[in-house]
Amino acid sequence: MAVFQGKHIILGVTGSIAAYKAADLASKLTQQGAQVDVILSAGAEKFITPLTFQSVTGRRAYTDSDLWGGEAHILHVGLGHSTDLLVIAPCTANTLAKLAHGIADNLLTVTALAAGGEKTREIPILVAPAMDAGMYEHPATQANVRTLKERGVLFIGPAEGRMASGLVGLGRMVEPAEILGHIRLALGRHGRLAGKHLVITAGGTQEPIDPVRYITNRSSGKQGYALAQAALDEGAAVTLVTHPTGLTPPVGAQVLEVRTAQEMLEAVLSAIESADGLIMAAAVADFRVKQVATHKLKKNEGIPHLELEAAPDVLGTVANLRHRLKRLKAVIGFAAESHDLLENALAKLSSKKLDLIAANDISAPDAGFSVNTNRITLLYADGRRQSFPLMSKDEVAQIILEQVAALLE
Repeated sequence: MAVFQGKHIILGVTGSIAAYKAADLASKLTQQGAQVDVILSAGAEKFITPLTFQSVTGRRAYTDSDLWGGEAHILHVGLGHSTDLLVIAPCTANTLAKLAHGIADNLLTVTALAAGGEKTREIPILVAPAMDAGMYEHPATQANVRTLKERGVLFIGPAEGRMASGLVGLGRMVEPAEILGHIRLALGRHGRLAGKHLVITAGGTQEPIDPVRYITNRSSGKQGYALAQAALDEGAAVTLVTHPTGLTPPVGAQVLEVRTAQEMLEAVLSAIESADGLIMAAAVADFRVKQVATHKLKKNEGIPHLELEAAPDVLGTVANLRHRLKRLKAVIGFAAESHDLLENALAKLSSKKLDLIAANDISAPDAGFSVNTNRITLLYADGRRQSFPLMSKDEVAQIILEQVAALLE
């Protein structure tokens, strides 16, 4: 992912059974394109070896022996000043206390001081606490947490759950995938869309027939969720309006769950009041049942006759309101078509008063609904046209967000 490319991340690992999860996190960060240097505390080495991290990052993992081996005047400064982000996961109560009080008695804590003390640039520090039940809520730990938050340290978790001791409570390290999302937020905070608010819709709507049945479509929501993540990577505040998809929303997005076209319309109209851009990636129903049955329709009652009516037109409504939405500078739509792709997309571009539309052929087996790839043609209000080859939906999202950034600039 672009947000990780060329980024130097220090991953601190301290003495917790959750240290094994840190190896997964280091691997994920490396796979995304980051350069990851791992620093293990003496306690962490009791749970996991430096070789494990060297194997997944392809880089040397550091321990306290490197600090006491004569490199201290170079190593901690070199690491601290070259990094873009310091993550400590897991972070024990002991390490939290050291960070809060400026105790630098090992390589990780002295590097944290070097990274956090440089005046020329801001280096985010993220910690993912991990400790036994009761320890995180202890007044001493809470005082340390408050001190660190006042200094700008970002906390990820902890989560509720069962501990290695058998106790249940607050103190589990959150999962690596969630930590990865928070790291993306921190790295993208100064992106091209920093200070901008985007509303993004995803998935298909569900129009009820009776209390248990509904009309829907094959939209998985994958493209909309990829767009939300790409917008967050560029520093935008994101409101994701989505039907229940089964996908995990990107960390940092405000999620509004809807089911029907009417609910999506209401959510979008409310959200765009403060938005700079709207990306309608959702497959909103064109039709809905005119009279929804109040009880479950039974087979022995005969085949029901369903009378349909037009569902609310979200983009059409937005088009009629754009004259008063002075902040809304970019409205992007999607045209998922099975025939006459460009003709239908151009008609929608014009009728909905869009700045840009992404047209894709849903009849292709490797693009459109449910799959992880897409093939789009971008049509602009000024007549320009760009066609792109088959690519991942993440790559499609990055291309579209580049165009949104250009529109808003």
